[in-house]
Amino acid sequence: MSEAQQLQGKHILLGLSGGIACYKIAELTRLLSKAGATVQVIMTAAAEAFITPVTMQALSNRSVYTSQWDAREANNMAHINLSREADLMLIAPASADFIAKLAQGRADELLSLTALARPAERCALLVAPAMNREMWAHPATQRNVAQLRADGALVLGPASGDQACGEIGDGRMLEAQELLDEVIAFFQPKLLAGKTLLITAGPTFEPIDPVRGITNLSSGKMGFAIARAAAEAGAQVTLVAGPVHLATPRGVRRIDVQTAQQMFEAVLPRATEHDVFVATAAVADWRPAQMNEHKIKKQDGTKTAPTFELAENADILAAVAALPDGPYCVGFAAESQELVKHAREKLLRKKVPLIVGNLGPATFGRDDNALVLVDAAGERELPHNDKLHLARQLVAEIATRLQQA
Repeated sequence: MSEAQQLQGKHILLGLSGGIACYKIAELTRLLSKAGATVQVIMTAAAEAFITPVTMQALSNRSVYTSQWDAREANNMAHINLSREADLMLIAPASADFIAKLAQGRADELLSLTALARPAERCALLVAPAMNREMWAHPATQRNVAQLRADGALVLGPASGDQACGEIGDGRMLEAQELLDEVIAFFQPKLLAGKTLLITAGPTFEPIDPVRGITNLSSGKMGFAIARAAAEAGAQVTLVAGPVHLATPRGVRRIDVQTAQQMFEAVLPRATEHDVFVATAAVADWRPAQMNEHKIKKQDGTKTAPTFELAENADILAAVAALPDGPYCVGFAAESQELVKHAREKLLRKKVPLIVGNLGPATFGRDDNALVLVDAAGERELPHNDKLHLARQLVAEIATRLQQA
């Protein structure tokens, strides 16, 4: 999923406080610029102990500000001027000390001054904590973080993992790519705020024996893109994923399954708890009636192929659509020919309000796609684009339909 130009026209005020995680901000600055944003860096004296202003200037292509007494500003008010130009202020890393300053409204150097002086109604504050696990868990830090949230700041993370001190636990700053995703998500319209979505993605795998099975070429990328887009739009998202190797979108709850029956058992009890069900997964229609306990071996001297009976899998989409208090259902049709014809047949057979059709062989494993929306009124194409862009279009379509329902 391409991130190119997703932040075109956005101006990010990027503040660094002291911490070893400053090394990640070099990559973040590069990613923000690559996504189309302009980046203005402010650094505290403590941050300069970990990474130089020269590095940040080279990556942002802008002079770095480090002092409230910077004489470059005609009015000597960098904390006012810089904050008025920004669409968003991100402080990363945000040390325990700096979070305390923000929570208490202290402003004794340029970065805290700028955070306090920014026009909050049009320049949001995002904070990415980075500190030792004990510092993060300390009641004082937790009080300060709670105060930041109460004051309207968005706290990103922290993650859990290896720390520079050699300990393991909560307090590790998010990675550069994760922070970029959070910034991109912040600017997405919150069209599904307060809504809950249940999404299936990927293939299923129906075992024949311990080493073989029936599956398909679905990569799960479209379903994962929809999960990300829905979370960006403010929804609470549960993603039921078949066997795929994709990172879980931030903020999404993931349930991993293998077979169609496991997916059915994961979806049905949860369906009525959600406002929308999006059946993106390419679920196998058939499974072996009986799994062999051991690998089926080729018999020496014979070319006779093994045979086995097939049993039909449960129809997950139709079952959810038939629930008396079920969610708004969106099905996917991955076809190899006569796309609209087969998608419309599926619409009628499953008794759902919307089917999203695509040509499976043309999109499996790729980062791009083209979709056609099929409902009772007709068809509408979503032209070829990257899957995340299409997912956002589909999320906007779902949001519109929920408002009209």
